[in-house]
Amino acid sequence: MKTLSGRRTRLLAATTATAGLMLVAACTSTNSGTSGSGTAAGGVQLVEAGRLTTCTHLPYPPFQSEIDGKVQGFDVALVDLVADNLGVQQKILDTPFENFKTGAFLNAGKCDVAAAGMTITDERRKHVDFSVPYFDATQAVLVDKDSGIGSLADIKSQGVKLGAQAQTTGEDYARSKGFDPVSFESSDAVLNGLRTGQVKAVIIDYPVVQGWLKDKAEAGAFEVVDNLHTGEQYGFTVKKGNTALREALDKAITDAKADGTYKKLYEKWIGPYDASAASPSAS
Repeated sequence: MKTLSGRRTRLLAATTATAGLMLVAACTSTNSGTSGSGTAAGGVQLVEAGRLTTCTHLPYPPFQSEIDGKVQGFDVALVDLVADNLGVQQKILDTPFENFKTGAFLNAGKCDVAAAGMTITDERRKHVDFSVPYFDATQAVLVDKDSGIGSLADIKSQGVKLGAQAQTTGEDYARSKGFDPVSFESSDAVLNGLRTGQVKAVIIDYPVVQGWLKDKAEAGAFEVVDNLHTGEQYGFTVKKGNTALREALDKAITDAKADGTYKKLYEKWIGPYDASAASPSAS
Protein backbone atom coordinates (compact mmCIF):
# COMPACT_ATOMS: atom_id res chain seq x y z
CA MET A 1 0.00 0.00 0.00
CA LYS A 2 3.02 2.28 0.08
CA THR A 3 5.91 3.75 -1.86
CA LEU A 4 9.46 4.47 -0.65
CA SER A 5 11.47 7.17 -2.40
CA GLY A 6 14.58 8.71 -0.89
CA ARG A 7 13.65 7.55 2.59
CA ARG A 8 16.53 7.18 5.02
CA THR A 9 17.11 3.52 5.82
CA ARG A 10 17.27 2.65 9.48
CA LEU A 11 18.98 -0.25 11.18
CA LEU A 12 16.37 -1.71 13.50
CA ALA A 13 18.20 -4.90 14.43
CA ALA A 14 21.78 -6.12 14.47
CA THR A 15 21.80 -7.03 10.81
CA THR A 16 23.41 -5.95 7.55
CA ALA A 17 21.76 -3.84 4.87
CA THR A 18 21.86 -4.68 1.16
CA ALA A 19 21.19 -2.35 -1.78
CA GLY A 20 17.52 -1.36 -2.02
CA LEU A 21 16.36 -3.30 1.02
CA MET A 22 17.09 -3.73 4.66
CA LEU A 23 16.81 -6.48 7.18
CA VAL A 24 14.81 -5.02 10.05
CA ALA A 25 13.94 -7.80 12.45
CA ALA A 26 13.65 -11.47 13.14
CA CYS A 27 10.17 -11.85 14.57
CA THR A 28 8.50 -14.05 17.10
CA SER A 29 8.88 -17.55 15.62
CA THR A 30 11.27 -19.54 17.74
CA ASN A 31 11.95 -22.70 15.73
CA SER A 32 15.14 -22.67 13.67
CA GLY A 33 15.24 -26.18 12.26
CA THR A 34 15.31 -26.86 8.56
CA SER A 35 15.16 -30.12 6.62
CA GLY A 36 17.88 -29.00 4.18
CA SER A 37 19.70 -26.02 2.73
CA GLY A 38 16.97 -23.59 1.68
CA THR A 39 14.26 -26.20 2.17
CA ALA A 40 11.60 -26.17 4.90
CA ALA A 41 8.92 -28.62 5.99
CA GLY A 42 6.76 -29.89 3.14
CA GLY A 43 9.51 -29.28 0.61
CA VAL A 44 8.97 -25.50 0.58
CA GLN A 45 12.00 -23.82 -0.99
CA LEU A 46 13.28 -20.73 0.84
CA VAL A 47 15.78 -18.07 -0.18
CA GLU A 48 17.69 -18.65 3.06
CA ALA A 49 17.93 -21.87 5.03
CA GLY A 50 16.06 -21.71 8.33
CA ARG A 51 14.35 -18.41 7.48
CA LEU A 52 11.06 -17.37 5.95
CA THR A 53 12.07 -14.00 4.53
CA THR A 54 9.23 -11.48 4.36
CA CYS A 55 9.35 -8.23 2.40
CA THR A 56 7.24 -5.44 3.86
CA HIS A 57 7.13 -1.65 3.84
CA LEU A 58 7.21 0.30 7.09
CA PRO A 59 5.39 1.77 8.79
CA TYR A 60 1.82 0.59 8.25
CA PRO A 61 0.18 0.02 11.62
CA PRO A 62 -1.60 -2.06 12.72
CA PHE A 63 -0.30 -4.46 10.07
CA GLN A 64 3.42 -3.82 10.50
CA SER A 65 5.39 -1.19 12.33
CA GLU A 66 8.35 -0.85 14.64
CA ILE A 67 7.32 -1.16 18.29
CA ASP A 68 10.00 -1.08 20.98
CA GLY A 69 12.69 -1.72 18.40
CA LYS A 70 10.93 -4.73 16.89
CA VAL A 71 8.71 -5.05 13.83
CA GLN A 72 5.28 -6.21 14.96
CA GLY A 73 1.68 -6.19 13.77
CA PHE A 74 -1.19 -8.22 12.37
CA ASP A 75 0.59 -9.24 9.16
CA VAL A 76 3.73 -10.13 11.08
CA ALA A 77 1.79 -12.34 13.49
CA LEU A 78 0.00 -14.19 10.68
CA VAL A 79 3.21 -14.86 8.76
CA ASP A 80 4.79 -16.06 12.00
CA LEU A 81 2.17 -18.83 11.98
CA VAL A 82 3.40 -19.89 8.54
CA ALA A 83 7.01 -19.83 9.71
CA ASP A 84 6.13 -21.96 12.73
CA ASN A 85 4.42 -24.52 10.49
CA LEU A 86 7.51 -24.66 8.28
CA GLY A 87 9.82 -25.05 11.27
CA VAL A 88 11.76 -21.85 10.59
CA GLN A 89 11.99 -18.24 11.78
CA GLN A 90 10.50 -15.24 10.05
CA LYS A 91 12.93 -12.54 8.93
CA ILE A 92 11.67 -9.14 7.74
CA LEU A 93 13.04 -6.82 5.05
CA ASP A 94 11.83 -3.22 4.73
CA THR A 95 11.50 -2.54 1.00
CA PRO A 96 9.94 -0.02 -1.42
CA PHE A 97 6.25 -0.72 -1.97
CA GLU A 98 6.39 -0.38 -5.75
CA ASN A 99 8.33 -3.66 -5.79
CA PHE A 100 5.32 -5.41 -4.27
CA LYS A 101 3.23 -4.56 -7.30
CA THR A 102 5.78 -5.98 -9.74
CA GLY A 103 7.04 -8.87 -7.61
CA ALA A 104 10.59 -7.59 -8.17
CA PHE A 105 12.09 -8.75 -4.88
CA LEU A 106 10.25 -12.07 -5.02
CA ASN A 107 11.51 -12.70 -8.55
CA ALA A 108 15.05 -11.64 -7.63
CA GLY A 109 15.15 -14.12 -4.74
CA LYS A 110 15.41 -11.42 -2.08
CA CYS A 111 12.36 -12.63 -0.16
CA ASP A 112 9.92 -15.53 -0.02
CA VAL A 113 6.74 -13.66 0.94
CA ALA A 114 5.48 -10.10 0.56
CA ALA A 115 3.20 -8.90 3.38
CA ALA A 116 2.24 -5.25 3.50
CA GLY A 117 -1.50 -4.81 3.86
CA MET A 118 -1.71 -5.27 0.09
CA THR A 119 -5.01 -5.34 -1.75
CA ILE A 120 -5.59 -8.19 -4.18
CA THR A 121 -6.09 -6.81 -7.70
CA ASP A 122 -6.18 -8.35 -11.15
CA GLU A 123 -3.28 -6.16 -12.25
CA ARG A 124 -1.09 -7.36 -9.37
CA ARG A 125 -2.05 -10.98 -10.06
CA LYS A 126 -0.22 -10.65 -13.38
CA HIS A 127 3.07 -10.40 -11.49
CA VAL A 128 2.63 -12.39 -8.26
CA ASP A 129 0.54 -15.20 -6.79
CA PHE A 130 -1.75 -14.24 -3.90
CA SER A 131 -2.72 -16.24 -0.88
CA VAL A 132 -6.37 -16.59 0.05
CA PRO A 133 -7.67 -13.27 1.39
CA TYR A 134 -6.91 -12.68 5.04
CA PHE A 135 -8.64 -9.32 5.58
CA ASP A 136 -11.57 -7.34 4.17
CA ALA A 137 -10.72 -3.65 3.98
CA THR A 138 -12.62 -0.40 3.56
CA GLN A 139 -11.34 3.10 2.85
CA ALA A 140 -11.91 5.78 5.47
CA VAL A 141 -12.09 9.54 4.97
CA LEU A 142 -10.53 11.27 7.98
CA VAL A 143 -10.82 15.03 8.47
CA ASP A 144 -10.00 17.74 10.96
CA LYS A 145 -13.01 18.17 13.26
CA ASP A 146 -13.00 21.91 12.58
CA SER A 147 -12.93 21.53 8.80
CA GLY A 148 -16.68 21.59 8.24
CA ILE A 149 -16.33 18.52 6.00
CA GLY A 150 -19.00 15.87 6.40
CA SER A 151 -18.33 13.54 3.48
CA LEU A 152 -16.10 12.79 0.51
CA ALA A 153 -18.52 14.83 -1.62
CA ASP A 154 -17.94 17.87 0.62
CA ILE A 155 -14.20 17.68 -0.06
CA LYS A 156 -14.85 18.08 -3.77
CA SER A 157 -17.51 20.77 -3.43
CA GLN A 158 -15.37 22.82 -1.05
CA GLY A 159 -12.22 22.36 -3.10
CA VAL A 160 -10.05 21.42 -0.13
CA LYS A 161 -6.89 19.36 -0.43
CA LEU A 162 -7.23 15.60 -0.02
CA GLY A 163 -4.25 13.47 0.96
CA ALA A 164 -3.53 9.79 0.27
CA GLN A 165 -0.67 7.37 0.49
CA ALA A 166 1.21 6.99 -2.78
CA GLN A 167 0.81 3.81 -4.84
CA THR A 168 -2.18 2.63 -2.80
CA THR A 169 -5.73 1.70 -3.71
CA GLY A 170 -6.89 4.65 -1.60
CA GLU A 171 -5.01 6.98 -3.91
CA ASP A 172 -6.38 5.10 -6.92
CA TYR A 173 -9.93 5.43 -5.56
CA ALA A 174 -9.52 9.17 -5.02
CA ARG A 175 -8.28 9.64 -8.58
CA SER A 176 -11.16 7.54 -9.92
CA LYS A 177 -13.55 10.01 -8.28
CA GLY A 178 -11.93 13.01 -9.93
CA PHE A 179 -9.56 14.09 -7.15
CA ASP A 180 -5.90 14.99 -7.55
CA PRO A 181 -4.73 13.94 -4.10
CA VAL A 182 -1.53 15.06 -2.41
CA SER A 183 0.61 11.91 -2.30
CA PHE A 184 2.56 10.94 0.80
CA GLU A 185 5.19 8.22 0.94
CA SER A 186 3.98 6.50 4.11
CA SER A 187 0.99 6.28 6.42
CA ASP A 188 2.89 8.29 9.04
CA ALA A 189 3.43 11.04 6.46
CA VAL A 190 -0.28 11.01 5.62
CA LEU A 191 -1.19 11.61 9.26
CA ASN A 192 1.46 14.30 9.62
CA GLY A 193 0.07 16.06 6.54
CA LEU A 194 -3.30 16.20 8.25
CA ARG A 195 -1.80 17.35 11.55
CA THR A 196 0.14 20.20 9.96
CA GLY A 197 -2.70 21.38 7.74
CA GLN A 198 -0.97 20.46 4.50
CA VAL A 199 -4.24 18.69 3.71
CA LYS A 200 -7.65 18.98 5.35
CA ALA A 201 -8.74 15.40 4.71
CA VAL A 202 -7.15 12.06 3.90
CA ILE A 203 -8.33 8.78 2.43
CA ILE A 204 -6.62 5.63 3.66
CA ASP A 205 -7.45 2.10 4.79
CA TYR A 206 -9.85 2.15 7.74
CA PRO A 207 -7.79 -0.15 10.02
CA VAL A 208 -4.95 2.36 9.82
CA VAL A 209 -7.33 5.13 10.90
CA GLN A 210 -8.59 2.92 13.74
CA GLY A 211 -5.04 2.68 14.99
CA TRP A 212 -4.54 6.44 14.82
CA LEU A 213 -7.75 7.18 16.71
CA LYS A 214 -6.69 5.01 19.63
CA ASP A 215 -4.52 7.97 20.57
CA LYS A 216 -6.57 10.47 22.60
CA ALA A 217 -4.96 13.47 20.95
CA GLU A 218 -5.77 12.20 17.45
CA ALA A 219 -9.29 11.20 18.47
CA GLY A 220 -9.84 14.70 19.82
CA ALA A 221 -8.61 16.38 16.65
CA PHE A 222 -9.92 14.19 13.83
CA GLU A 223 -13.03 12.26 12.84
CA VAL A 224 -14.11 9.74 10.22
CA VAL A 225 -16.80 11.22 7.94
CA ASP A 226 -16.98 8.47 5.32
CA ASN A 227 -16.30 4.74 5.31
CA LEU A 228 -16.13 3.55 1.71
CA HIS A 229 -16.85 -0.11 1.00
CA THR A 230 -14.69 -0.72 -2.04
CA GLY A 231 -14.71 -4.53 -1.92
CA GLU A 232 -11.00 -4.72 -1.19
CA GLN A 233 -9.34 -7.78 0.32
CA TYR A 234 -5.75 -8.14 1.48
CA GLY A 235 -3.53 -11.05 0.52
CA PHE A 236 0.07 -12.14 0.98
CA THR A 237 2.08 -12.76 -2.17
CA VAL A 238 4.73 -15.18 -3.40
CA LYS A 239 6.67 -15.52 -6.62
CA LYS A 240 4.45 -16.72 -9.46
CA GLY A 241 4.44 -20.49 -9.58
CA ASN A 242 5.60 -20.98 -5.98
CA THR A 243 2.65 -23.27 -5.27
CA ALA A 244 4.10 -24.98 -2.20
CA LEU A 245 4.63 -21.75 -0.28
CA ARG A 246 1.31 -20.27 -1.42
CA GLU A 247 -0.46 -23.39 -0.14
CA ALA A 248 1.43 -23.10 3.16
CA LEU A 249 0.16 -19.53 3.50
CA ASP A 250 -3.39 -20.60 2.65
CA LYS A 251 -3.29 -23.40 5.22
CA ALA A 252 -2.01 -21.16 8.01
CA ILE A 253 -4.66 -18.51 7.32
CA THR A 254 -7.50 -21.02 7.04
CA ASP A 255 -6.42 -22.96 10.15
CA ALA A 256 -6.08 -19.75 12.18
CA LYS A 257 -9.63 -18.77 11.30
CA ALA A 258 -10.92 -22.21 12.21
CA ASP A 259 -9.19 -22.57 15.58
CA GLY A 260 -9.74 -19.03 16.91
CA THR A 261 -6.14 -17.83 16.52
CA TYR A 262 -7.13 -15.35 13.81
CA LYS A 263 -9.80 -13.81 16.06
CA LYS A 264 -7.32 -13.36 18.91
CA LEU A 265 -4.75 -11.70 16.66
CA TYR A 266 -7.41 -9.51 15.05
CA GLU A 267 -8.62 -8.25 18.42
CA LYS A 268 -5.04 -7.65 19.61
CA TRP A 269 -3.92 -5.65 16.61
CA ILE A 270 -7.03 -4.20 14.96
CA GLY A 271 -10.01 -4.07 17.28
CA PRO A 272 -13.41 -5.72 17.78
CA TYR A 273 -13.63 -8.80 15.61
CA ASP A 274 -15.97 -8.81 12.64
CA ALA A 275 -16.43 -12.26 11.10
CA SER A 276 -17.05 -10.64 7.72
CA ALA A 277 -13.34 -9.80 7.68
CA ALA A 278 -12.42 -13.46 7.89
CA SER A 279 -13.74 -15.09 4.73
CA PRO A 280 -11.19 -17.79 3.83
CA SER A 281 -12.33 -18.25 0.26
CA ALA A 282 -10.20 -16.95 -2.60
CA SER A 283 -11.38 -13.81 -4.34
